[in-house]
Parts: sequence; structure tokens; C-alpha cells
Amino acid sequence: MKLWYGGKIYTMKKEGEWVEAIVTSGGKVKAVGDTQLLYQTYKDQITEEHDLKGAVMYPGFTDSHLHIIGHGERLMRLDLSFMKSAEEVKQALQQHAEQLQPGEWIIGDGWNENQWEEKRIIHKDELDEISSEHPMMLTRVCRHALLANTKAMNMAGIKKSTPDPQGGVIVRDDQGDATGYFHDQAQELIKGAMPEVTPEYLRKATDLAVMDMHSFGLVGGHSEDLNYYGGFRKTYDAFLHVIDGKETKFRAHLLIHHGVIEQVDQEGLGFKKGTNFVELGALKIFSDGALGGRTAWLKDAYADDPENHGVAIHTNEELDQLVKEARKRDMPVAVHAIGDGAVEAVANAIASNPLKNGERDRIIHAQILSPALIHQLQRLNIVLDIQPTFVASDFPWVIERLGNLRLKNSYSWKTLLDAGIKCAGGSDAPIEEINPLLGIRAAVDRRASYDHAVYQSEEKLTVYEAISLYTKGSAQAIHKENEQGMIQEGFLADFTVLDRDLFALKSHELADATVTMTVVDEEIVYQRS
Repeated sequence: MKLWYGGKIYTMKKEGEWVEAIVTSGGKVKAVGDTQLLYQTYKDQITEEHDLKGAVMYPGFTDSHLHIIGHGERLMRLDLSFMKSAEEVKQALQQHAEQLQPGEWIIGDGWNENQWEEKRIIHKDELDEISSEHPMMLTRVCRHALLANTKAMNMAGIKKSTPDPQGGVIVRDDQGDATGYFHDQAQELIKGAMPEVTPEYLRKATDLAVMDMHSFGLVGGHSEDLNYYGGFRKTYDAFLHVIDGKETKFRAHLLIHHGVIEQVDQEGLGFKKGTNFVELGALKIFSDGALGGRTAWLKDAYADDPENHGVAIHTNEELDQLVKEARKRDMPVAVHAIGDGAVEAVANAIASNPLKNGERDRIIHAQILSPALIHQLQRLNIVLDIQPTFVASDFPWVIERLGNLRLKNSYSWKTLLDAGIKCAGGSDAPIEEINPLLGIRAAVDRRASYDHAVYQSEEKLTVYEAISLYTKGSAQAIHKENEQGMIQEGFLADFTVLDRDLFALKSHELADATVTMTVVDEEIVYQRS
């Protein structure tokens, strides 16, 4: 039995509620309350005492939507996310190429032309000038687009006659030649030409990601990785190997991409199966792309591209059939839907195929919602996985995409909560930074990182609402609000400990707090030295 004391401990049961101490046992909270009373009650059973030394404890933060292996890969690869121009990216690629063996792939992550001084897309000819020997794959920050050079395109067998795949676009010039820019499902043409990843690579990426997440106070994450690294079994085994519940503890909830569901069936696995720390989740579906590349599916055309409504990854009939496949297995769905066209199609498919076991479906992102669509969502048993840092990274350029009128119904986190719609908070790492405090700050402050202006101040959340996204909200997303997301008797002993009280900070200071300790299953998995 362990006693935790010496600092404020916020229970998150209701706003402002905190206690002096807690006692934990068997990986769960045994009792909460006054330090002296708990000590007197359990002194004969307490084997460890942990003095917080003035730090502040919260229920363990959980990222409700990220890509764990992808985050690990970002830590391993050439990071292009902080670069401010195409020339800076090209210079980094040149320097990186000089360090590689002949023929080795150049892989970069996170470029974002909307943050560049000159907003343009790098052409394959520019990449060819850097290297015709190394194939290149450079993933855009949204992960819904990538750049490739001629070497990579040749290895993928891409020719002038290669058609656009369903749900994807090969960007071409006026002569019909591919420019090296691939959207959504078209990316798979390039990725399919890459060498198959090894189990060792997957384990390293997973291990790096988990250690990094621990350092940012994350006790768990809901991830989508199982369709991209050589099949379900290889990827799932990497999670089981790293997150073994002994050397490493982290609560990984893994969405099952519809592309591997039959492999999962063959393994005799399925929804909510797994271990205490690696659990399989809902059926993951993509219904559209992203705003950055103008592939999010909008009901009305893009303000800066009047002929374009985005990309529907599936027809309505296909989407309906995928939801039916989930229902055959008593599974909820978790559907990526950014544009209002996509969200409406997803909502219709869910309404037509109701879930009957009490679990909740999830719509991931849900960035553009009309009042009528919000009313439709109120009638469904769903959770919206939102990414508050998208406000910081998407403004002001997203105004050009959507126009001011449509923007009134976009990124509307406060409106959603006031409408009684359950929301969970995630980073979408590696697309955004993993740090949950950045998400909490963005939800409360709504300040853009590009021009430092505040956008849609009427949609600001309170600090309590923002923290709830990463605690109670993430628990609700997997129907575990009776065991996770708060500090109370019977709940899991997962805690995030910070050096300061978030409720006492100004909104712009929220991300300045530092993690001093991360606790999973009653065990300290990270401690700041």
C-alpha cells in the first residue's frame, strides 16, 4: 500500500475539488482525503510513502487520438516541422543525403507550406536536383499528403498513365505529368515501394514513443497503427513486446483499421481483447482527408478552390457497409471525418446501424459542423475526438480555405460541450506535438502560433473543461469513465504530477508547467531528475 501526499491532488470529479492525500493498493486508488487521517487509518499497511513536495497531482492524462509508432518514427527521422521555407527544407535534405548509404531512402516528416514565408509545394524536379540516387518520401504535417522524387516514383511504377486511386489524388501538371505530390490514398503507391520494416524497427519506434510520452505526463494513448507496418500481427507484437506490463507500463488502446479486421478475426482477437496495458479498440475508418491539402470533404466547395469539395475516401454505400462490418462483431467505429460532408455521411451511417451494446462510436476531428449537424450528433451515442492544438496550427491560413461565414461553425469546442456532446482531447501526434499541456493551453487560450492572434474567443474552454478532455473525456471515449479519468476510490492509480497548479495560471502560461512525475498502475514510470 502506498501513500501519496505533500501537494494538491485534484480529483477532477467536479471543478475545484482537491484532497491532501491518497492511498493506493493493487494498482487502484484505495482511499482519498486528509493526510493525517489516511496515515492513521492505514499506517500498519503502508509500505511506501511518496512526498509530492508541493507538486500538483491530476488524474493521468491520456491522449485520445495519436499514432504511437508514427510518433516514434518522428523521433527517429528527419524532422521538417519547424522549417520556415522550401529552401530550408531542401538544405536539410541535402545535408541528410550526404550521411546516407547509396540507395538509402530519405524520409522526412512534418513539412507544412502554410507556415512558410512563400506558400508553395516543392516540385519533384527540385528533389531530383538534391538526389537522383536516393528515393525520397516527405510526409506533410497532416499525413494526408506526401512528396516524392522521380527515383521513388519509378520504384513505385508510377507513369503518366497511372490513374488516381479511389480516395486519392496524384497531382499533375498541365501536361498530365505527376509533380511528385500525392494526396491521401495515392500516398500508398509510394509507401508500397518502400522496404518492409523489421520487427526491431517497430519495437524501437514504439519504445521511443512510450518513453517520450511518459516524459510529457501521458499514462495512455488511443492509437491507430495496425495497418501500416507489414500487417496486424507484426505491429501488434511490437506493442506487446514493448508494453509488457513489467518493464514498461502504458495504457495503449489500439484502434483496428478496417483493412486488418480479417487478420484480427483469424487471430481470435477482437474488440476489448488484449492485455491489461495493450487493448484492441473500435474499427477505424477514414472518410475524408485534411484541410491543408484541400482533401477534407466539404458540403460546399473550398473558398480558395471553388471547384473542389475535397475527397470522399468511400462512397456512402461503402461507408455504410464498413459500419455494418463493425456491427457484425459488436464493435463501435472510430471514423476520421474533418469536413461537414464527411461528418454528415458518418453520422448517417451510424444512425442507420445503431450500436446495441452500450459502447460508443467515435468521430475523429469533426472540425466543421453546422448547427443542424450538431443537433444530429446530439441524438447519437458518440464521442468526438478533438485536437485543440489544431487551432494553434491551422489559423490564420484555414480562413482562406473555409471563408469567414463557414468558420463560425468550425473548431467549435465550447459549442459542442455546451450542447452536451462528449469530447475527448488528443494531439494527433506526430502531426502535432505530443505534449498534452499544449492542447490544454490551445483549448483555453485559442492563440495561433503563426501570428499569436486569438481566434474565436467565444469558443474558449475553462481550464477544468480543457483538462477534462484529457482525463474524463478520454475515459468516456472507450467507455471506461467508471475506472479512469478521475482520482477516487476504485479508479486506476494513474497520475500526472506537475510542478504547478494549472488552475492558478493565466491561459498563456498553461504549457509552461513541467511534468515532475508520471505514474501508471501505481508505479512511477517517469520522474524528473
